[in-house]
Amino acid sequence: VMGAAGGIGQPLSLLLKGNKNISELALYDLFNVEGVAADLSHINTPVKVKGYAGADSLAACLSGAQLVIIPAGVPRKPGMTRDDLFNTNAGIVQKLVEAIAQYCPNAILNIITNPVNSTVPIAAETLKRAGKYDPRKVIGVTTLDVVRANTFVAEARSLDVNKVTVPVIGGHAGTTILPLLSQVTPAVSFSEAEKKAMTEKIYNAGTVVVEAKAGKGSATLSMAYAAARMAESTLLGLSGAAGVYECAFVQSDVVPGCAYFASKVELGPEGVKKIYGLGQLDAFEKKAMEDMLPDLKGQIKKGVEFVTKAK
Repeated sequence: VMGAAGGIGQPLSLLLKGNKNISELALYDLFNVEGVAADLSHINTPVKVKGYAGADSLAACLSGAQLVIIPAGVPRKPGMTRDDLFNTNAGIVQKLVEAIAQYCPNAILNIITNPVNSTVPIAAETLKRAGKYDPRKVIGVTTLDVVRANTFVAEARSLDVNKVTVPVIGGHAGTTILPLLSQVTPAVSFSEAEKKAMTEKIYNAGTVVVEAKAGKGSATLSMAYAAARMAESTLLGLSGAAGVYECAFVQSDVVPGCAYFASKVELGPEGVKKIYGLGQLDAFEKKAMEDMLPDLKGQIKKGVEFVTKAK
């Protein structure tokens, strides 16, 4: 876990300490991570925990890793978009991925650091530069959008939340987050006004938390829960389990002209085993997708150019 002493990193590491598929949990951050590791190491589960502080410890931390989760970076504050984080977080992700290319080039990456629509392309381009890129292994975590969609749809229709699945496609910022309410399991119906309201509730949910925390952070706990779920699925795929599905932001040719896109994927021993198409979109979803694609493409391009135009 890269950024393990942060707002997402700490609760995420706590959840991972209880994961039966993990033998060793390496926690990295610039500061304060040894205390987090010492604290977690007292929990009576078999996962071995060790903290690594500072760039000098990256080699020891990453060597032999099979899954690297990256929540490192600065969180949003009220009035900020995820894109406003770009200038700080882009460089953080690039440096960490350079170390991954050097010390654990075969690891699967779960990238949480915002803006995900840009940091995933940054990771990919950084690995390409190092000659270590495998598109199956670079995964942007959009699971929180699915978790939120499942919660809100279940609440709106008084359903058992454990049995609700809402596919969420596109990206992980603002209107690029597109829940496919026409493809919910079990099938539910929404009026046009309800579709619009529910879609906006899902894509604005992160901003609601940022504002409610009033400058004291962003969605850390729900993000940690979603990241732990994605880690669990990735590890199950690694172990060879069949039928492991999530939505994720990955290199994709599902949407012509859009190099990265979030849709349903199957996870396997090498990371992404299969990328699924979008199925039949209704008129509302088609229009929402047309409207958001220029933004998504722009955010992807910004990430690519951050690496390709760097000296």
